[in-house]
Amino acid sequence: MQTSSKKAFTMVELVFVIAVIGILVGVAIPKLAATRNDAVIVKARTTVASIRSAISIERQKRILSGTFGYIFKLSKENGENKPIFDGFDGDDSNTVLEYPLQSCKNSSSKGCWEETVTGTAISAISEYRYNMPTAGSVTFVLINNKFDCKFPTTANCTTLAR
Repeated sequence: MQTSSKKAFTMVELVFVIAVIGILVGVAIPKLAATRNDAVIVKARTTVASIRSAISIERQKRILSGTFGYIFKLSKENGENKPIFDGFDGDDSNTVLEYPLQSCKNSSSKGCWEETVTGTAISAISEYRYNMPTAGSVTFVLINNKFDCKFPTTANCTTLAR
């Protein structure tokens, strides 16, 4: 007597497996997207901490050399798609971050920094805006050698500066 052995999957089994995979993908993709945004926010938080640390070190260097003036600017030049945080008071030989970032490519870019400077060298106010990866932005100001949120009570400021 011969017995035949079944060596293939039935159509019902294949449809069932495809449906299960589809459900898993539907659950996993949104979680991965949220994880990416969280990573970008953590990177921005780390950048803020690094900038604050660099300003503190530069302030101490200036005090030790007998210069007690304020730091007015953290970049050589401002504009779209240019290096940002590349030099104290525009001097790129004295960098703020070891590896300066690129500013936003355009005004609608997300997860990047923009710089605006108003006033003259003596009374300049430097503002640095971080465009959040999800929605909104946070503006930091460089005043009296401090890098702080312009509006400290906003939710985005709390997210980046805590």
